[in-house]
Amino acid sequence: MQHLLSLKDYSKEQIEQILELAKDVKANPTKYAEALKGKSVVTLFEKPSLRTRVTFDIGVNKLGGHAVYLDSQNGAMGKRETVQDFAANLSRWCDAIVARVYDHQTLVEMTEHASVPVINSLCNLYHPCQALADFLTISEHFDDLSQVHLAYVGDGNNVTHSLLLCGAILGTTVTAVSPRGHNVDAQILKEAEALAAVSGAKIRVTDSLDDIDGVDVIYTDTWVSMGDNTPLEQVKEIYMPYQINQALLDKTGAKKVLHCQPAHREWEITSEVMDGPASLILDQAENRMHAQNAVLLTLMKG
Repeated sequence: MQHLLSLKDYSKEQIEQILELAKDVKANPTKYAEALKGKSVVTLFEKPSLRTRVTFDIGVNKLGGHAVYLDSQNGAMGKRETVQDFAANLSRWCDAIVARVYDHQTLVEMTEHASVPVINSLCNLYHPCQALADFLTISEHFDDLSQVHLAYVGDGNNVTHSLLLCGAILGTTVTAVSPRGHNVDAQILKEAEALAAVSGAKIRVTDSLDDIDGVDVIYTDTWVSMGDNTPLEQVKEIYMPYQINQALLDKTGAKKVLHCQPAHREWEITSEVMDGPASLILDQAENRMHAQNAVLLTLMKG
């Protein structure tokens, strides 16, 4: 049985198969309308969500299955009852567990006691479902991902980590540009570099926007991650030079723009860009559902 905790556990062929399946699910929805008939998926949320909750709920329904939403009203998993018991009990009723948690270790423990696939829908270290949707979106506009240069600009966070890992596996050039002191995790960067050495991808981390001239796609995220109560005003001086605006697009030559949302308009990205012709942001949001459905179909096919 296979889980999805991080894309680093997947091969290039496996990721490409998921992306191709996602495209087919998107293009031919009726073909998969009963693919999960009689199946139930529990979606656990320790963190609030719009895109993740809705895309999994509606996505499972479109596949003919049933989604059961569990929120965090009883506190983080492991408080009211152990993660072990949570996973073991759910496994007796459902066919897959989707979990959005604060701590990656919660997911690791869950896989040790679950007898059904566990899917990471966000944790402190990774956001693999987002990265799959992102590369699905990019592949709809660029035929060869190995020829694409993707630049992530902003806080080095869980999204950045998954973009680096996925790009490294697929052979994409990925540059992460973050202010000093806000870089990606050193161990995850090391893992991405090792994967890139196999695929031929180019992975780079820098604090200079001068290093992304000639990029194809620019990507950003909120400056303050979910769960961090730091006011945006406190980090404005640090991050404002890294804002995605039309001047940066003109300077770098970027053809497309991505943002995983929620977005703080006029902070990390301007409305001019977010609503402009280069924006793929709503396509990217829609593709969360198609990519996730491909993951569900792949992991639940048994």
